[in-house]
Parts: sequence; structure tokens; C-alpha cells
Amino acid sequence: MPLTRLRATGAATLLTAALALSACGSDSGSDADATSGGDGAFPVSIKSSLGTAEITEKPEKVVTLGQGSTETSIALGTIPVGMEEYAWAADKSGYTPWVNEAVKDEGGELPEFVGAGEELDMEKIVELEPDVILAPWSGITQEQYDSLSEIAPTVAYPDQAWSIDWDEQIEIIGQALGQEDDAAKLVTDLEKQLADEAKKHPDWKNYTFSYVYTTPDTLGVFKPTEQRADMVRKLGLKSDPAVDKMKETEGTDSAVIGYENADKLNDSDLIFTFYSDPKAKKQAMSNKLYASIPAIKAGAVVSSDDNSFVTASSMINPLTVPYALETYPEMIDAAIAKADTK
Repeated sequence: MPLTRLRATGAATLLTAALALSACGSDSGSDADATSGGDGAFPVSIKSSLGTAEITEKPEKVVTLGQGSTETSIALGTIPVGMEEYAWAADKSGYTPWVNEAVKDEGGELPEFVGAGEELDMEKIVELEPDVILAPWSGITQEQYDSLSEIAPTVAYPDQAWSIDWDEQIEIIGQALGQEDDAAKLVTDLEKQLADEAKKHPDWKNYTFSYVYTTPDTLGVFKPTEQRADMVRKLGLKSDPAVDKMKETEGTDSAVIGYENADKLNDSDLIFTFYSDPKAKKQAMSNKLYASIPAIKAGAVVSSDDNSFVTASSMINPLTVPYALETYPEMIDAAIAKADTK
């Protein structure tokens, strides 16, 4: 489902492939370290929590794993030869719409799929002969990393799996491809796109929000720094102060609060959420504690049953933000129209 594979550890199995949604997405104060002779200079050494990638020359053939690396690599001018599959958010082509469109616009060939998660196809990756494997926002294991590193220098996550700030991810990929200055420009441009959209909707700053997720057993909230919540904040809305106080579940950028604490979200003007499928939505709404949250009860909810949109709005990168902004403003305004008048 939505993006990063939700990794909450707590009293429940927090979403499966659905979020595949990472609940993480933040840890800029990591141990990551990269050194090189300057922008475009090689060799470059990029340290991760799983090992160090020694890249001796500018990569031409790239394989991308996890989320976001494919998009950033394309935006920097390198279409990957291989990428991790993400069928939940794909269109009829088998690829996410923004990747499909971007590659077609460049007149390039779509990357080959190399499996996903625990089922990475190592033989396919070997066959593709990559110069570098990019996985800074992924869930690859130490065992997988060791195998991948025998194929090509592998850039993993700086701290924990599925835990990296969106801008740090772009910066790391820029370092790996020898395009640090170009990567910095991408970050600046993304900040500007979101800020420009916020300026078009000055009233949004008057509303607070919580970004929640549900499972049959529990209720969780994404912290303000998690990518999907961060995107909403950058659009001008304010994170509900109650969420700031919630204890983060270890190893994630979310808090498992449980349905019994649903009333802690009573002051949120808007609720942002997603459901893995219609059955999951029906199940959540059948929970009286969840359904009684004022914003939920009023219908002041920003949610979509379009898996591609859910994924695009769950991560900040050069291809997903423009895609999400085609739909987000109208959805937010519709939810605000049902919220209590400010």
C-alpha cells in the first residue's frame, strides 16, 4: 500500500504491504557520512548502517531499491536499469504513473523489476550489471546488503531501515551519482513547489491536522516529520499539537496510540488517512471510538482510494510532489468545507 513499508512495532501488526508505508522517514541526525573530492569527483565513499559503499567512478547503470531512489535518479538524468517492484501503487503499465510518464518523456526504457522486499531477485540484479545499487530508503537486511555489495557498491540507509529524511535521501543519491549540486537544486525546488502551493491557500494555516493510519487492532498517528505529514505541513496546515506530544514508537516516525485513545485527536480540524482497501475502511469506520473523532464524524477527512495518489502523497521527491499536487488542493479544500468554521 502506501508508501514506505510501515514499520511500527507495537501492539499490532501495523499495516502490511499497505503502507508498505514506511512509518519512518526521518533521522537526519544519522551516522551517514559521505566524502569525495567535490561535486562530481570520484572516488566517493558513502557510509551506511550496513556498510560503506566505495564508488570509484560515476555510475552509468543504476539499480534502485526501496522507495524514492528511482524518482530521484531519474530526476538527476539517470534512468535505472532495474528497480524494486511496487505493484500496489502501479497503473496498468505495472509502474507508478509518475515513473512511467517521466521515462517516456525522456524517451528511455523502463527499468526492469528486480523483485521486492524479502524476495529480491539477486540473479536479475547480477544480470543487469549495475555500477551502483541505491537503497537509502529501504528495508534491506544485512544479509541482503552483503549479497548486493558483492554485485556493486550498495548505498543503504544511514541509521534504521525505512528511516531517512526526504532531503537527506536526495542528497545521498546526489553524492552517489556525483551530482551533489544538482541534488541540492532538487531539494530547493521541492521546497519552493510546496511553499508556492501554500501561498495559493493562505487559509490552510488556520487548520490543524493529524495524519492517522488504522489496522484491525490499533490506531496510529504519523509524527509531523514523517514524509506524508511533512508534506501536509509544508502546504501550510498545522500539525495538531497533541500529536507532537505522543510517544514515538521505537524505530519509526509514528506513534501507536490505540483506538482507546482516539479522543486525543478530538481537536484536529482535519484527519488525513488512507485505507488499504474498501474492507479496511469499513472495518475502521465500524469502530465507534474511531468514528466518533469529530473530524471523522464531520467528514473533514482527506483520504483517497487511488493507490497511486496515496503513494505519491506519502513521499517527497522530484516526481511524486508534482503528481500529488494535481489532486491534493481540491481534496484539502473539500475537507475544510466540512470542518468546523474557524
